[in-house]
Amino acid sequence: MSSERSAGTIYDPISDTPGNYLRVPEGSEPPLDHPPYRSTCLRHPRQPLIHLPHTITEITGPALGEARAVSDRDADLTAQHPGEPIGERITVFGRVLDTEGKPLPNTLVEIWQANAAGRYRHRWDRWPAPLDPNFSGAGRCVTDELGRYRFTTIKPGAYPWGNHYNAWRPAHIHFSLIGRAFAQRLVTQMYFAGDPFLTYDPIFNSVADEVARGRLVSRFSIHETRPGWARAYEFDIHLRGPAATPFEEAR
Repeated sequence: MSSERSAGTIYDPISDTPGNYLRVPEGSEPPLDHPPYRSTCLRHPRQPLIHLPHTITEITGPALGEARAVSDRDADLTAQHPGEPIGERITVFGRVLDTEGKPLPNTLVEIWQANAAGRYRHRWDRWPAPLDPNFSGAGRCVTDELGRYRFTTIKPGAYPWGNHYNAWRPAHIHFSLIGRAFAQRLVTQMYFAGDPFLTYDPIFNSVADEVARGRLVSRFSIHETRPGWARAYEFDIHLRGPAATPFEEAR
């Protein structure tokens, strides 16, 4: 099976014209086949990828202008239902930056996560942890003129998975970014400092470089923590360059 690595394309700010998308250099992302992460042997392509030319479908959209269907409520995962979700309320914020560290406005940032008990609202998540009727676990926002995003959510719990004996995934939040075109979708995960499961997690450790791996760990911010309301975690996302955030390859 071959596939188009559309998730590995990044906008070239120098040319500033549609269609000039730079592919991520080989080896800059975690490998598609990582033996400690057992299911990758069933998912990764068996043949070399075929890079299809981008058409109008790939190099245009999404529409993130004044008429965009993204509201402030989408970024507050604690206010999407009649009642309040159970768990520790947190704020997750940061900036999306380009190769030179310049902010990227109008970038669609989406997140999804497990609830405080470590369970996803998904039909295939069947481990015996409670579902929270007031928490769906998904949100989105658009970066402002300074490339900033902000979410209010519940700190996710760790959960077991069947990768190996006594395997647990650390608490994490999935991030998806879409820039000026659908071909620019990038996906990564954010973790929390001090989580004891990080040492044993093959997904987190599929990023071979220790320094790069550290960029997946958020930073606690006392300055953005709201007294009596929610502690805050900062997570900047660098698309390329020496400080690039590791992203997942398309599967």
